[in-house]
Amino acid sequence: MDAARLMDAEIADLLNLLELEPLEVNLFRGESRDVGSPQVFGGQVLGQALTAASATVAGRVVHSLHAYFLRRGDFNAPIVYQVDRSLDGNSFSNRRVVAIQHGEPIFNMAASFQKPEDGLDHQIDMPSVPPPEELPDATTPPPEVVKHMSDRMQQFFEKPRPFLFRLVPSYDTEHKPEPTRQVWFKAVGQLPDEEALHRCLLAYASDFFLLGTSVLPHHPSKLEGRLIMTSLDHAMWFHRSLRMDDWLLYDMESPSASGARGFARAGVFARDGRLVATIAQEGLVRVKRAS
Repeated sequence: MDAARLMDAEIADLLNLLELEPLEVNLFRGESRDVGSPQVFGGQVLGQALTAASATVAGRVVHSLHAYFLRRGDFNAPIVYQVDRSLDGNSFSNRRVVAIQHGEPIFNMAASFQKPEDGLDHQIDMPSVPPPEELPDATTPPPEVVKHMSDRMQQFFEKPRPFLFRLVPSYDTEHKPEPTRQVWFKAVGQLPDEEALHRCLLAYASDFFLLGTSVLPHHPSKLEGRLIMTSLDHAMWFHRSLRMDDWLLYDMESPSASGARGFARAGVFARDGRLVATIAQEGLVRVKRAS
């Protein structure tokens, strides 16, 4: 299969993953993918939960969401998403979503939707970074990193991916790396013109890289095999229209890590400099004691 067909297949599979099966009014079921980790990828649950909530709203797009990861998801079993229609006002709609597996909630989310309207407009400037065309592909980790991964993780990275990544090089010293990271990313192929879909896809992709930014000052390579990381909560604010099939810049920073938790926040900029979203996440960052 040539590269173009592989990319088309990856995009089709990603869109299929976000296409939930309606079971009843306000009740949906989604399948999972094995990404080589012990649990379901958090971005998948975010994207599917937002898809479920969006399916119950007409004429409005999501402008914010706040979610908590409660239990590990089992990628061998389907996930049921139960939507509560908390509010349908004149301008805003609010939805609560609970993701259920094996009879227990594994995730919950509140999302707010707004009818499009005009208003005051300002934003921070986009950072000055090299364009993605000038940066090497970072979609697959370098061989010296892959060789230390488990067999399942190696098999995952050998497969085609639905997103491309270009890592902006850091100019910090080796002795004190800063808790910041910038990554260009986009879907590998063209997507339908549907704003709700692009926002669901951003929710999916937003779980890449973010929490890991909080361990950069602590030389994570020295903690190999001892570092436990998992998302605890995730918040997103959508400011402007976006396209996931054009390059977006993920500008991440971690103001704090303490109490076995890491916190990171980020701005997402479109290629033309528009700030399209702001994201924040806190996660478990636990170092196992050496035996």
